[in-house]
Amino acid sequence: MSDLIRLTAADLATKLAAGEVSAVEATRAHLDRIAAVDGDVHAFLHVNENAEAIAADIDRRRAAGEQLHELAGVPLAVKDVLVTTDMPSTSGSKILEGYMSPYDATVVSRARAAGLVAIGKTNMDEFAMGSSTEHSAYGPTRNPWDLERIPGGSGGGSAAAVAAFEAPLALGSDTGGSIRQPAHVTGTVGLKPTYGGVSRYGAIALASSLDQIGPVTRTVLDSALLHDVIGGHDVNDSTSLTTQWPSFAAAAREGATGQVLKGLKVGVIKELPDSGFQAGVSQSFRESLALMEAHGAEIVEISAPHFEYGVAAYYLILPAEASSNLAKFDSVRFGMRVTPEGGATVENVMAATRAAGFGDEVKRRIILGTYALSSGYYDAYYGSAQKVRTLIQQDFDAAFSQVDIIATPTAPTTAFKFGEKVGDPIQMYLNDVATIPANLAGVPGMTLPSGLASDDGLPVGIQFVAPAFEDARLYRVGAALEALLVDQWGGPLLDRAPELNGGAR
Repeated sequence: MSDLIRLTAADLATKLAAGEVSAVEATRAHLDRIAAVDGDVHAFLHVNENAEAIAADIDRRRAAGEQLHELAGVPLAVKDVLVTTDMPSTSGSKILEGYMSPYDATVVSRARAAGLVAIGKTNMDEFAMGSSTEHSAYGPTRNPWDLERIPGGSGGGSAAAVAAFEAPLALGSDTGGSIRQPAHVTGTVGLKPTYGGVSRYGAIALASSLDQIGPVTRTVLDSALLHDVIGGHDVNDSTSLTTQWPSFAAAAREGATGQVLKGLKVGVIKELPDSGFQAGVSQSFRESLALMEAHGAEIVEISAPHFEYGVAAYYLILPAEASSNLAKFDSVRFGMRVTPEGGATVENVMAATRAAGFGDEVKRRIILGTYALSSGYYDAYYGSAQKVRTLIQQDFDAAFSQVDIIATPTAPTTAFKFGEKVGDPIQMYLNDVATIPANLAGVPGMTLPSGLASDDGLPVGIQFVAPAFEDARLYRVGAALEALLVDQWGGPLLDRAPELNGGAR
């Protein structure tokens, strides 16, 4: 197996720019890795048959002396929630099986313009509804650390692809933690940007006021490099911010020096008790805080009294918005069409199509959302949830008047086994208890590996949350802690992952 797959995106980009390796060689190495291990991992739903031709064009342009982007020639995996013109876009659902989009999502078109090579579409919970990728209509993705365990969700495919060295970079979407929670259980880095900081145009919508697109990578710097490519204003997205963003890569490189931790005030939420978290998760979190404190950070206890209502509010807002967004899958305009026996009226065809095309979790949330929006219940449920959302935003405002950044464990447990929670939706929903508040408030959040849990040896992540527009602060702090941890471990955490059958890691 080629050593190229083990390189970070930044290191691979350096070799590509220096002519030490070609884009075709880099692409082929990752395609070979996919062929070798993805039968077990199932991170990809579709592999791009044109990837090597795209890479060859990058090599031709580079040989001709054209000035290319820093990441030109680096392979990229794309979560199947993002539409693409050259690969099917299914959002993990049978109702969109084989669907070919007439346009690319903005983040995909920006990645292509920068010369990144889209090598495939990654598996996900259907329409991004789930925390384990067990709700994909095409079968679950498996965690490269333990193939009997979940890789997180809904973006388990992107996280698993990066953790299994099938791609150095991936795009994900985060509605309530779907980038950060998979990163937590796979030992990768995931970032949810400030709401509106990255275009949602071409992302198949789940909950429009919560969804955000972001990077999934193996290092903080790699995340920053990809974020620089995909971020910025987009006229096609009415919620896109016109903010002029700094270089996130520069922020990560500054943070790696470690100086940013001196005097940094790190908030720890007193209402997020250890009692609800796995012992190994809590221990890893405390050890990371202690390491930051030893290098000059100040740990400050803060209060966020309304965070405990976040999950309840989220699971009213999300289903309500999802029921509206998924109404477009009506068998008339695109996607699957099922014609029932008997009278083939529009209503009958629509009912039969949605019954066959949507999975159980999607149906559950559509029913919940439609009920919450129905006459007589809107104010009691959806309206009340939006009020709680405002209170959570106010909690963040109050906290950030005292501290520079907030730290939490990313999720209550390490990766659990398949089937362990799929029959209990409430327990599944509680996986996102620490990640949901950032989506409700629209603030940025980052997860990076903090170690292996002492009780089961599986990856654990620490989450940082910053004020809106302060994504660069996350990169500085994240890179600083990452450098300390990697030095402490003697190498990246993924070096400790078990070998997959397809070859050495």
